[in-house]
Amino acid sequence: MTITITARARHWAMAAGCSLGLLSGPAAAQDTAQDVAQNPGRIIVLINPNSNEAATQSMAGLAQAAIGDAAKVEGRSNAGAPALLTTPEDMANAVPGVVAIGTEAAADPRVAALIVSAFSDPGLPELRAAVEIPVFGIGEEVFHEAARDGRPFGIVTVTPDEKLVESFRQKAAALGYEAQYRGVRVTPGDPTELVQDPARLDAALAEAVGQSTGKDGAEAVIMGGGPLSASAVRLQPQFDQPLVVAVTAAARAAAKQVARAD
Repeated sequence: MTITITARARHWAMAAGCSLGLLSGPAAAQDTAQDVAQNPGRIIVLINPNSNEAATQSMAGLAQAAIGDAAKVEGRSNAGAPALLTTPEDMANAVPGVVAIGTEAAADPRVAALIVSAFSDPGLPELRAAVEIPVFGIGEEVFHEAARDGRPFGIVTVTPDEKLVESFRQKAAALGYEAQYRGVRVTPGDPTELVQDPARLDAALAEAVGQSTGKDGAEAVIMGGGPLSASAVRLQPQFDQPLVVAVTAAARAAAKQVARAD
């Protein structure tokens, strides 16, 4: 499989922000508003499989903004893991921590759902087997949302590991979306350094999104990684195609499940 690495991005003038509903299209935001009832006493725990607490709180904030007062979102970090998971080995090593955090959270009767908030969904099947409450993976849910109505979609990510990128294709195929899948664009440079510099990250991601939409024919672009969510908010005004944020896709799915359960 060929991985396309973008050229070094030029600097862009970044917009300050946009409506979260735009990230996956107005229909998704409208569906959430219509389908989700208020559940102020219910908690959705967002588990960050890495140890980056700033990223955890950013993702939890985006999830909360996506679902409003449907439930309270609490973010929890996997303290024993690296600050960024970039290889299949990193993902595998994160699984025990994800399961431990999830099982502890599920013991609280107020916790109605769990979200595994890393794009490759490390520990998702193991956690589902260990608890009785619903568990959502941001990678799984974002594929469903990006592929809505049969539209072609691509992925942009900062992690160049070939096995990891191939796993994205495999997931698209497993979920029945292989015919719509337009491949992956990977930003250049060290991903750990890139995610620590929002301006550089935004510029590199903007270049990659442009390649996905302009050359690959994607009509929606998945931002491949929980830590890329905030960049997607800032970048969306530059693109007509929706930048689909995995965190908000999973949050909406979890909130709908909470509403159905109540």
